[in-house]
Amino acid sequence: MRIVCSGVAKSGTISRRHVLRGASALGLTLPFGGCSALSSAVTNSDAAEITADPTLLVVTTRKPVDGARAKPWFGTERAAKAGFARAILTPPDQGRFSLSSVGLGYWSLERVELVSRFGELLPPNPAPRDVFLYVHGFNQSFETAALDAARLSARLHFHGTTMIFTWPSKEKLFDYGYDRESAMYSRDAMERLLSVLIANERIGRIHIVAHSVGTMLSMEALRQVYTRNGNAGIDKIGAVVFASPDIDMDVFTSSLHRMPPLAPNITVITATNDRALAVAGWIAGGMTRVGAAEKEQLEKLGVRVIDASAQGWGIINHDLFLSNDQIAGVIRRAIEGMPDRVSSAMPSQPEPAH
Repeated sequence: MRIVCSGVAKSGTISRRHVLRGASALGLTLPFGGCSALSSAVTNSDAAEITADPTLLVVTTRKPVDGARAKPWFGTERAAKAGFARAILTPPDQGRFSLSSVGLGYWSLERVELVSRFGELLPPNPAPRDVFLYVHGFNQSFETAALDAARLSARLHFHGTTMIFTWPSKEKLFDYGYDRESAMYSRDAMERLLSVLIANERIGRIHIVAHSVGTMLSMEALRQVYTRNGNAGIDKIGAVVFASPDIDMDVFTSSLHRMPPLAPNITVITATNDRALAVAGWIAGGMTRVGAAEKEQLEKLGVRVIDASAQGWGIINHDLFLSNDQIAGVIRRAIEGMPDRVSSAMPSQPEPAH
């Protein structure tokens, strides 16, 4: 669930997420075994591709607003079929003394360019390119989800194409039911997206990072792809990271049992003190959400588990993967295919000075 707005307003107001990012960059988190924290200062050779070419590819089941010619571009209503677009972004100032140098720089969304079919989105590169696909969670506007995708791709120093699958959220705290149904409504569209990416010879590995309710959507789509095509259907699926997954533990377990080859690719970021998931579990009749489950319970399913319970100092603890360098390091290493260097536990983070 999303409680605060992401990004820094043009007026200079800084959100809680940016405060956390700045705190992390300034060294308020500790490195943990086998996985050092990412530095906010990166070399040119390690800079994310989206920073050099700030274009985000968009696949959405949201209806466009006024032809997506101006903000909000895509709204809260469900489209009859998936739409495709390029989101043209402006990255933060990369100067040595800029806000971004301490993790507080902000991205902005300048314009959206609709295209008629998915094939028009992909650049004509002869060599296969990896794809980073972000699937957002509950209570997200198109703009905030797009900016989160760009920030995360930049934070991971991702080299390849960055893409977002965005589904119709009401963008309201008390419309959780609508959002869950909209996510499930979108699973066929996401299945088709994955199938097209898998079949395209210009696409290398497909790395998925899904948050909150978006994990349920992603798991359903992956299950449908696997049911239809077997091992060949997930052969190009790379790292699958479920951050604070808002999905029933029993549903998650049964889905993994249907596609066991995918389990080693999955990293689950949990926090037993995730208060948003506690509310979601209450709404679901007291059923445990995967993002709040015990580490040992999940590890029995063959997935990699990162317990982030001791990280952060907010009251929600639901979107640490967007603000914490250590968790970003875990995701980056999963994408780079180095699971042996991923720690399965994280030390406590010191309380901020008062």
